[in-house]
Amino acid sequence: MYIDTHVHLNAEQYEEDVKEVIERAIEADVKKMVVVGFDRVTIEKAMELAERYPFIYAVVGWHPVDAIDCTEEGLKWIETLAAHPKVVGIGETGLDYYWDKSPKDVQQELFRRQIRLAQKVDLPIIIHNRDATGDVVRILKEEEASITGGIMHCYGGSVETANECIDMNFMISLGGPVTFKNAKMPKQVATDISLDHLLIETDAPYLAPHPHRGKRNEPALVTLVAEEIARLKGIPVDEVAKKTTENALKIFRISE
Repeated sequence: MYIDTHVHLNAEQYEEDVKEVIERAIEADVKKMVVVGFDRVTIEKAMELAERYPFIYAVVGWHPVDAIDCTEEGLKWIETLAAHPKVVGIGETGLDYYWDKSPKDVQQELFRRQIRLAQKVDLPIIIHNRDATGDVVRILKEEEASITGGIMHCYGGSVETANECIDMNFMISLGGPVTFKNAKMPKQVATDISLDHLLIETDAPYLAPHPHRGKRNEPALVTLVAEEIARLKGIPVDEVAKKTTENALKIFRISE
């Protein structure tokens, strides 16, 4: 059994065939999926999917790119949703310095507030980091994010930074990029970091693994991420599936 710990089945790319996409995932032994909302529309869709399917769970939060659009009312709404039994995390939050829609100071303030919100509602935090590693790690430390811990989503950083995050009670989640031939750092992380600290994800519809790179991704393909981790570690893929599933159930506090 596999768990896709980060998927956007709430994205417009699935409007026409989300039911078939979910069926293909189940057929591929991806038995649970965590759908991540990142603004009002996608949060609402994540909640709808979590309520419709017993094996789908929701994470709710505001994406750093859209931080400038988040209001006080929006944060209160997220806090209210956090009490729903199918909501298993806060996010995705963090910092994204690649896109410049939201100024850095606005992103950082919202990041801090969502960490504090996660602590208040006692849920793990799902971290988005693009070109902002130093500030992400600094803010996680300053805000004592280790209290709840969480997930470094679609991790692409160094082994050294991964270990810093692990020391703060965070899991390292690997996605499609670990299968890319030129992805040196994700492959090194997959090789060096203990399976005890790893999760697998697709981030679908984005970042489809090899040999589907450039096409629409979907949760059934998380098996390819597991296969590459197994190859790099020289262990059976069943071992990767079993341990990453256990890790996901634990961090999200989901019963089997």
